[in-house]
Parts: sequence; structure tokens; C-alpha cells
Amino acid sequence: MLAHDADLELFRDNFRRFLAENIKPHYEQWEKEGIMPRSVWNQLGENGFLCVDMPEEYGGYGVPTNYSLMLVEEAARAGYGSLSTAISVHSEIAAPYILHIANEEQKQQWIPKMVSGEVVGAIGMTEPGAGSDLQSLRSSAILQGDHYVLNGSKTFISNGQHADLVIIAAKTDPAARAKGVSLLLVDTHLEGFKKGTNLDKIGLHSQDTSELFYDNVKVPANQLLGNAGQGFAYMMQELPRERLGIAVTALGAILGAIDVTLQYVNERQAFGQPIAKFQNTRFVLAQAKIEAQATQAFVNQCIEQYMAGQLDVPTAAAAKAYTTDMQCKVADNLLQLFGGYGYMTEYPISRFYVDARIQRIYGGTNEIMKEIVAREILGR
Repeated sequence: MLAHDADLELFRDNFRRFLAENIKPHYEQWEKEGIMPRSVWNQLGENGFLCVDMPEEYGGYGVPTNYSLMLVEEAARAGYGSLSTAISVHSEIAAPYILHIANEEQKQQWIPKMVSGEVVGAIGMTEPGAGSDLQSLRSSAILQGDHYVLNGSKTFISNGQHADLVIIAAKTDPAARAKGVSLLLVDTHLEGFKKGTNLDKIGLHSQDTSELFYDNVKVPANQLLGNAGQGFAYMMQELPRERLGIAVTALGAILGAIDVTLQYVNERQAFGQPIAKFQNTRFVLAQAKIEAQATQAFVNQCIEQYMAGQLDVPTAAAAKAYTTDMQCKVADNLLQLFGGYGYMTEYPISRFYVDARIQRIYGGTNEIMKEIVAREILGR
């Protein structure tokens, strides 16, 4: 993360204290239960840790985006991958969509409540038959008078159980393929909107992930986000911020995995000495440090480009692919140093390992990221 900003470092220290006091005592239990309590969002909002780069007129601090991304990084570094992902979906994906695309009335309606934690945000793109292929969406929203009639379902929706607002991609003109996709700001309390069970995942256990179902849900026409038929273009416009958030989570997790491993290898004895004395241990950690520095440099570059309005789709895709591949590699290599203990859930490295795997899938699979990069250099 961009460093040497005294205000940013003070903010970082405050968030670390918040994590230690409010998250650490409960996180293990939340992971076992498979969900964090809804009250966590209110705590985050009350302490000023949500949507911090939103303008002051909407309740935010109006600080640079790197302040917001720092929260994602620090939650991941502390070993709270579920919290990092939850904040990222809310603050790095849902809120920017509204800020950049919504009209003034919609901004005033939703952003202040997202800043306070009164409203939890989510994004509804993925469907059972349409993951990275967003043009194959089957959800429909047909305009009837002063409202849209929304039908369909979504799956793998992060923040799905707690969400009060979901930005749903649906076809308002089913015959027009990509040009028929629109975005709707959907209040999850509307009649006909149902949340499926909290999905049971191999990692990110306390990050609620759900199927969402909507059966003839009447969404007020004034909740159309932007212009009808422009949803696909809006998603392409906003995906770099989403993928940057994923890359920052990867960076935080890499640094956190190194932190817990350094502590372990200095404490663990084998053959009469700390395992930190063995050449293999030293080389594995040295390599992890090198890879962390390379990841940090790439992430910092992307943050600077984003804040300057210059982060393009191929660069964000490259960052997402590189950092998440590295996250999985580092977690795997470091877990090996723990031996059998690394496979035990009581050791934090095990959580870094299982939480890493989804990073190469959501936000567009890394295979899709490579195709995006390939198109830039080779054409379609």
C-alpha cells in the first residue's frame, strides 16, 4: 500500500486497534458458525471504516482511494479474509457503482446508509449458467408503468445474507444480448425477493455467500442505475476497481501469511534448534519476501493509476491474476514449513491457505484475466 502518509498511517493504526478489540475475540467462532453477525457492519460504520473515500456530502470522508483499500489490505493481513472480502464488496464495488453511475437522488438515498452500515451492499452478476460470461445473463427486468418486474436468480453472491441493497444485472431487452443488460438498485426487502441458504464454502467461512431469488419483484423505475441497456458497459467500467480490491486482499494475505510463519519458525524447535536456522526455511521465506515485494510494487502502481484515472481493464486484469496466483503460491509454500500443524485449523496459516483459493475465481477467473491481457497484445 502507498506509504509515508502520516494521516494514512494513523488511520491504519486505528483500524488495527479496531480489529484487535472487536474482531479478534470473536472471529474463530464466526468462522465455525459460517457467518459474521449483522452488527459487525454497524460497528464498522460507527467507527468510520466503510466507504471512506465517498464524498463528504454523502457521509464519507472524501479521502483518497488508497485509504479505503488500506482497510481491505489490513483485514486480510490480520487473517480475516472473510471480513476483507465483505468490506471490499461493499466499499470497493457496490458503493463506487453508485457514486459513478447513479443520479443525485439515488446517491443521497443509498450512500450515506452504506457509510453508516445501515445498508449492506452487494453486487448481483453471477448466475447458475453465467459466471464470467456476463452476456449470458437470464435475469429479466421488464418495464411496466412506473416499475420493473424483476425475475430470475443469482448465485455465489458475497454479502448475500446481510445485503440490504443488491446492484442486479438483468436484461431489460432480452433480445439485445449485451446491449440489453441494465443495472437495477434492488432493495432486498421488496416483496418477492428471497435469499437462499448461506452457502457452505471451503474457505472464507464467515463471509456470507448466497443464492438470491426474485419472483415478480416490483422495482421502482427510479431505481434504474444509469441508462437502460448500458449495464454491460458500466460493468466493464467498474471492474478495474473490483479487481484492484481483490489484488489488495491478495497482497494483505501474502504479508499476513509471512507474519505468522516468521513467528512460527522462530518458536518451533527441531533437532535442537529453531527451524528458522535451516537453509530450506530461510530460502522459502526469502522467496516469499521477494514475491511480496514484487506484488506490493505492482499493487502500488495500480493504486496510483486508479487514483489518477488511468487504470485500464488489461492492467487491472493482469494485477488480479498475478497477485492471486502469488497469494496461492506463497500460502502453499509457507504452510509446508508448518508440517502437519499447517493442516490444522487452529494454526492461522491453514486459513490463509483455504481463503486464498477463491481469489483466482471470483471477479472473473484468472483464465479470463489472461484472455483480456491476450486481447490487448494479440487482438481478438
